Amino acid sequence: MTAPDLSKLRIDRDQPPPALTRAFKRTLWLAGGAVVIFAGLFFTLRGGSAASIQVITVLATTAGGGSSDGGGGGAVGVVANGYVVARTKAAVSAKIPGRLAVLNVSEGSVVRRGDVIARLDNADYQAAVSEAEAQVATARATLIEAQSDRDQTQRDYARVRDVHTQNPNLVSTQEVEAAQSRFNQADARANAQSARVDAAAAGLRLAQANLENTYVRAPFGGTVLRKEAEVGEVVAPSVGGGLTRGAVVTMADLATLEVEVDVNEAYIARVHGGQRARITLDAYPDTAFRGAVRQVVPTADRQRATVQVKVVINDHDSRILPEMGAKVEFLEDAPPALRAGAALPPPRLMVPAAAVRSEDGRAVVWIVRNGRVTRRDVDAGPVSGNLREIRSGLAGGEQLLVGGLETPREGQRVKIAP
Repeated sequence: MTAPDLSKLRIDRDQPPPALTRAFKRTLWLAGGAVVIFAGLFFTLRGGSAASIQVITVLATTAGGGSSDGGGGGAVGVVANGYVVARTKAAVSAKIPGRLAVLNVSEGSVVRRGDVIARLDNADYQAAVSEAEAQVATARATLIEAQSDRDQTQRDYARVRDVHTQNPNLVSTQEVEAAQSRFNQADARANAQSARVDAAAAGLRLAQANLENTYVRAPFGGTVLRKEAEVGEVVAPSVGGGLTRGAVVTMADLATLEVEVDVNEAYIARVHGGQRARITLDAYPDTAFRGAVRQVVPTADRQRATVQVKVVINDHDSRILPEMGAKVEFLEDAPPALRAGAALPPPRLMVPAAAVRSEDGRAVVWIVRNGRVTRRDVDAGPVSGNLREIRSGLAGGEQLLVGGLETPREGQRVKIAP
């Protein structure tokens, strides 16, 4: 029997096991893939992909151009934002304090001048009127009695006087004087009672006025906007705290609606009374309403550097409601026809305020051209209704960045969002 060759059983310690080799190769592949992914993300964030942005195209207007939609022809000179208000508006309250017993209206109710809106609990005032009426009746009855007594004493005096005139021996002078005194006293009592009747009548009118004050009437024709109190609550001419209400309803005449806007004082010279305007409501941005400047308030707000302008709405529409947000475009009248060969006035460029940025104390815009953004310095006016006038730096027709990119870089790739 031959002995086995044990030299072939030695372990080769220089050759790694197959499982370890496979694991090492798999780790290398994963590391390589991670490097490729991170490199792609790095180049993407460094500008390899285009950012989606919003742009606006700059339009130039001249003194004689402009759209005639809604507000008529003429260029847009100044734009301002404000709110719809009613020129005739009132918080209607009771003239005397009391508990609200009846409320005849609700939001949206249309009332005429003098209509009863509400009534206070007035049982005590009605009793006061009845008492005053009884006092007037009593005073008048007493007056009739006093007048009858006066008339009788007057007749007695006349007879005594006539008899004394015909025969002084039958009636003495003292009797004549006594009859005259009784007449004068009766006449004075009648006059005093007549004054008491007048006083009782005045008391009746006061009681009736107090009773009438328990009725809250519409001071003008209009529409109820809000109910300020409910039945059972205590109301008073002025708020006294606690459960006391100061007003019963708030109403307005919707036929007197107008827009109040704050115009930057740098542009107020372009606004004047009677100037035509185009009004656009935030609720109906696709509809324009005609308007005209009713008043330029003769004072400025020093903190906001604005002047309030009131614009009447010429186009009455049931959709227009108080407190709606509105934008007013003040239209400039077209100038006389230019002479042949005369130069056109320089164009005015109006851009959204969001397109103008402040960098290092200078006004700049970012122009989108060939899929990239470029920085440009401009001379911009103050904000007017979310718009700014570009005095220099643009020629019109440029596409400006207005949103979608907070910190643009020179030459950065972008794509315009639809």
